[in-house]
Amino acid sequence: MLLKDFYTILSTETVSENNYSVTINLNKNHEVFKGHFPGNPVTPGVCMLQIIKEMCQSFLNCELQLKTASNVKFMALINPDINSRLRLELAISFGENDEIKVKNTTFMEDTVALKLSNTYIKV
Repeated sequence: MLLKDFYTILSTETVSENNYSVTINLNKNHEVFKGHFPGNPVTPGVCMLQIIKEMCQSFLNCELQLKTASNVKFMALINPDINSRLRLELAISFGENDEIKVKNTTFMEDTVALKLSNTYIKV
């Protein structure tokens, strides 16, 4: 975990081969939220990208490096004071040249907070 104690994994479910659902809880008292933004905390997008990468590394049991990020759409602000529990749906596929493609949808209850497609390479 790049940011110590930033989030806790509450549950992990294998939905089907290379498709996962992970429920996490953000630590609303983490130092990141004191600067982003005081009095109105918002989860930084780069932190969400890191969480997704860490989940994929865990499932694939290898280190990954982001190659490309496309169709990254933040649909709602993730305020840990209001919605600290997130559900990440991850679909992992394998492309040419050992590329690993990940499609993610992140939910706060029934609200879509983030949708993205990333391509990683093993390091």
